[in-house]
Amino acid sequence: MILGVAPSVAAAARVELVSALGGGREDKTYPIPAADGVQIDKAGEAMITRWQGKVYAYSLACPHQQTVLKWSDSDKQFECPKHHSRFTPDGIYIKDSGRATRGLDRLAIRKDGSNIVVNLDKAYQEDEDEAAWKAAFVTV
Repeated sequence: MILGVAPSVAAAARVELVSALGGGREDKTYPIPAADGVQIDKAGEAMITRWQGKVYAYSLACPHQQTVLKWSDSDKQFECPKHHSRFTPDGIYIKDSGRATRGLDRLAIRKDGSNIVVNLDKAYQEDEDEAAWKAAFVTV
């Protein structure tokens, strides 16, 4: 199993493993994803998601108990394999789907030419700073 995704599912899904192009300890630079889907940076413990003209960066873990999430390409959603909480591609918690109580933690993100820069140390929680959480994406 690769980062919560079985190899047979990963081959059929739009999930890619990526590495940062550069950056310091906090800020990591990634190419803007070419199509809708999910890219996972295992070393940075982050997921980059392009969805309907926007790019989001998330913590790799479920906000409930920090279990590594999986992506279902057929359902177009994230799921926590531990308690089955589900999240839309833009990180919104699907009500009553599991034990989570809020959306995925969004990381600070900005556009820099044909790349995005993600601050891996600056996460926004929907229930603590809703305005910053809602603004944590770039349009492509």
